[in-house]
Amino acid sequence: MAQSGIKQFLTEILSWWGGNTWGTRLWIRRFGAYVGSDEFGNRYYYDKKHDRRYVTYAGGYADASAIPPGWHGWMHHRTDVVPAEAKYEPRAWEKPHQPNLTGTAAAYRPEGSLLNTGERPRVTGDYQAWSPE
Repeated sequence: MAQSGIKQFLTEILSWWGGNTWGTRLWIRRFGAYVGSDEFGNRYYYDKKHDRRYVTYAGGYADASAIPPGWHGWMHHRTDVVPAEAKYEPRAWEKPHQPNLTGTAAAYRPEGSLLNTGERPRVTGDYQAWSPE
């Protein structure tokens, strides 16, 4: 096994945050039935015996916000109709998925933030700083 192969092997066994673990794969293989997939490549499974629903995320990183609205309803038992079978059409107010950019260079930084480039706006005249005298 190559160095990267060993690292990937250990990561799959020991970390749940990096994607599907071996335990998840075995459980789905034993009890799960494939239901469908979404436009992002996430795959959805159903377990009749335990009345559970599973998702395996495409790309490996487990990001629950990457589940589209139709599949979100199915995952949370709000509907029993699988979106792939029902030709689900999102409503006008449902926006497409955007990844959470917190902690990256593309994160939102409001005006006045210490991490924002530029200078903080000057204080207006309605405030006078206290100073000990």
